[in-house]
Amino acid sequence: MAPLPYDRYYRELEAQTAKFAEAVHNADLSQPVRTRPEWTLAQLTAHLGRAHRWAGAIVAQRATEPPPLQDLDDLQVPDSAPQRSAWLLAGASRLVKAVQRAGPQAPVWTWAGEQHAGFWVRRMTHETAVHRADAELTVGRQFALAPDLAADGISEWLGLLASPKAAAAKPSLAELRGAGETLHFHATDQGLGDQGEWLVRRTSSGVAWEHGHQKGDVAVRAPAAELLLVIMRRIPPSDPRIEVLGDQTLLDHWLARTAL
Repeated sequence: MAPLPYDRYYRELEAQTAKFAEAVHNADLSQPVRTRPEWTLAQLTAHLGRAHRWAGAIVAQRATEPPPLQDLDDLQVPDSAPQRSAWLLAGASRLVKAVQRAGPQAPVWTWAGEQHAGFWVRRMTHETAVHRADAELTVGRQFALAPDLAADGISEWLGLLASPKAAAAKPSLAELRGAGETLHFHATDQGLGDQGEWLVRRTSSGVAWEHGHQKGDVAVRAPAAELLLVIMRRIPPSDPRIEVLGDQTLLDHWLARTAL
């Protein structure tokens, strides 16, 4: 799917951050994150707020290399819930304003193939949506996401996995090379059409993917939001909302090696 309009990313980044802040507002931040048990909610909150500030600094400074996190300001998570929510929203707003001022096509450093400011607002929108799912699933809230936004998140993620720069940074991605094995991901929401289907092929040089309806060695069908959570390893493919047809071992291999 072609990227959504940048105005949509601006709105969604702030909206997803607000929902994350709401989820953790009255939560016990010392509890482990259900979907990432190596983290607590406090660590997840700090990670998200600092990631927004780091990305915002890259854009604001027109950075040609990643700035050290310790050189940034306003990294301390406030203790009180209202101040913590304000801190989270301020970080998202800082990134949005930086991209708006620079323009989405302004050249900046990224760790992926796309080297422009718009990369960061799209990346952080989807990062925030997935971390909102982490928080909401931990505190027992229901996670929902607009189908077109979830589908764009899947496309963006597959694009990152296929990026030579990502493969160079993450050696485990080399294990996704193959001999033409295929995975078909199918969002079942109405209205997405071919843009809600993805065929992923493991080639000898790495991951390749395209939109469209084709038969794969394994097929995974679900509404786009749940499909995104499977692909991001937040819910298992055995979840009753998910339909898996074909080579389960191939899917398991893919999921085990696609953590960035």
